Amino acid sequence: MTTALSRCLQEEAAAIDAAALRLNPQQVEAALILLDACRNRRAKLVITGVGKSGIVARKIAATFSSVGLTAVFLNPVDALHGDLGIVNSDDVALLLSNSGETDELLAILPHLKRRGTARIAIVGRVSSSIAAGCDVVIDGSVDREVCPLNLAPTASTAVAMAIGDALAAVWMERSGISPEQFAINHPAGALGRQLTLTVADLMVPAIDLRPLDQESSLMDVIEILTNGSSTRGAVGAAWVRKRNGELFGLITDGDLRRTLKRVKPTHWPSVTAAAMATVDPIAVTLNTPAIKALEVMEHNNRKAVTVLLVTSQHNERNVEGLLRLHDLVSAGLAPQASTQY
Repeated sequence: MTTALSRCLQEEAAAIDAAALRLNPQQVEAALILLDACRNRRAKLVITGVGKSGIVARKIAATFSSVGLTAVFLNPVDALHGDLGIVNSDDVALLLSNSGETDELLAILPHLKRRGTARIAIVGRVSSSIAAGCDVVIDGSVDREVCPLNLAPTASTAVAMAIGDALAAVWMERSGISPEQFAINHPAGALGRQLTLTVADLMVPAIDLRPLDQESSLMDVIEILTNGSSTRGAVGAAWVRKRNGELFGLITDGDLRRTLKRVKPTHWPSVTAAAMATVDPIAVTLNTPAIKALEVMEHNNRKAVTVLLVTSQHNERNVEGLLRLHDLVSAGLAPQASTQY
């Protein structure tokens, strides 16, 4: 059975290879020019097909939309009963049909022409009626289906989908789509999170934090670090302010432990927040990409950093919030790890 499955996969791959060799460069270029114009006019790509070709059409539409060219699937039956209203003259229509004689597509072709909508066909017969009614024709023919009866659409659908994917990939390359632009349409994916989330999206804002004064006692520090300096509970750090409200320093659990180790217990009552604070804490600004903040935490030349101070873009002494490693882990930007501060 494994051998038979391998043979089927090889046959589909061979069909795609053969289709690549049959491509007409002039027709491919004409199709890409239409797609370029579609985006430049802020128009959309309308893709249609029936049956298995309709399923492939939906997938191609999803691919184009995901890379930055607005694309929709149009059911040709529904099109004849009002859905043609989504098609404008500036749009481009992509019609998929293995036979090239699909009745439903032939029925909507005159209406697409009347609207002045440019038409691209991916067909199994370049001499077909649908091909004759389109401005651009791409040969998606196959010698035979992988189906042992040579009936079920298998190799033909694989070829049509591969051509659609290839058109999207080449259009994306020609358009210079950047990872940042790609991420806009994939905000929930790993790449989207890396490229779109900023420190401001994940931090605990200063309005939710209770700062310490320079004169705050050791017990005040322990209270905030233990029970929380935030409406969200303990964040693993507390910032210390000057009398004018600007940043003096940052105290973490590590600073507390080092202070208790350094100072004799008899002197603990006299210890103040100012004496415990790190006065030059590692900081990032509001618009720093969250993934960059993670790199700051992981690649610093100090002790382990699990909390970053967030400061204003224009004033490094103006505290905007605190960013925890826990926030980055929860957003899927860091591997699950200990979030003990």
